[in-house]
Amino acid sequence: MDIQKLKDKDLSRQDCIELFENDDLFFDTLKAANELRKDISGDTVTYIINANINFTNVCSLNCGFCAFRTSATSPDAYFMTPEEVGQKALKARLAGALEICIQGGLQKDVDTHLQIEMIKNIHETTAPYGGISIHGFSPMEIYAAAENAGLDLKTAVIMLKEAGLNTIPGTAAEILVDDVRKTLCPGKIKADEWEKVITTIHKAGIKTTSTIMFGHIENNEDRVDHLLRLKRIQEKTGGFTEFIPLTYLHENTPLYAKGLVKSGASGLDDLRMYAVPRLLFKDVLPNIQVSWVKLGAKFCQVGLSAGANDFGGTLMEDTISRAAGAKYGTNMPRQRIEDVIRQIGRTPQLRTTTYTHVEETQNKSVVQA
Repeated sequence: MDIQKLKDKDLSRQDCIELFENDDLFFDTLKAANELRKDISGDTVTYIINANINFTNVCSLNCGFCAFRTSATSPDAYFMTPEEVGQKALKARLAGALEICIQGGLQKDVDTHLQIEMIKNIHETTAPYGGISIHGFSPMEIYAAAENAGLDLKTAVIMLKEAGLNTIPGTAAEILVDDVRKTLCPGKIKADEWEKVITTIHKAGIKTTSTIMFGHIENNEDRVDHLLRLKRIQEKTGGFTEFIPLTYLHENTPLYAKGLVKSGASGLDDLRMYAVPRLLFKDVLPNIQVSWVKLGAKFCQVGLSAGANDFGGTLMEDTISRAAGAKYGTNMPRQRIEDVIRQIGRTPQLRTTTYTHVEETQNKSVVQA
């Protein structure tokens, strides 16, 4: 399979599996993905100034990959009020953040009405300082919160949008294969239900990211089936802003403690998870993001030469990855991000959540149409 063919061909399921498994194709795959990235995105690497708020670590589920959750009776348990969430968002805005990503555990006390209170507090608190974009609540959180509020899904999504929810993280996807989910996250919605939630969100006019968490108990066929589902959704709705591969951090997780996994993905598979989706998605889903908090800045430079075009965000805080065993910090200053990008001969570009470029005018962020 030559490089030009890899760039041009509409890859089949079997093609993708072969690219994951055939070591002889490894470097050609990376080269083709990098060339295709350049054709689609040029040499610009986008990033965002953002911050995470995990409003509670109490969760009724017990997913095998999660080292963050705790029980309500734990001395480490916490639950922020909407006012506390608003103050955290204000702190982030004053530090220059354009986006706040808010997520938390699943429990009966969290319903759509509480989510709306958090959204309103964030907007009211940050409005005098230019406001902030709210990227909040996973599809699983929205599904569960609607159920807790006695609302149908479509009504809940519309209410969240009207309250000011701007975009939604496409997390809780993990691996969209039910046989894997039975062991990995048995309490979460099935793959078809996740797709229903995400398409409902897209049809309501809300953009989302898309993700995959890989390197645990899934195989290459499962990875490819997940990617093909994302591509099918994107072709139908156009609602995904980006694709974010999330390598499984194993050290502190229940799966590792039980001996069900020995480690996470190899470095080669991390790179394949940038390259193969690039060749599969092409410009249908043009933005692919590296994860510096999971892989470190230098490995992300390699990822940016294997099909990825986005560096993610400053984060300011990432308690979920840190709990799982991340060792690369939870806050990367903007200047450091730009330095990392320039080191590989690429041009950094500040962006919004929806990939509109942002220019600086007199120390203020100005969105360019």
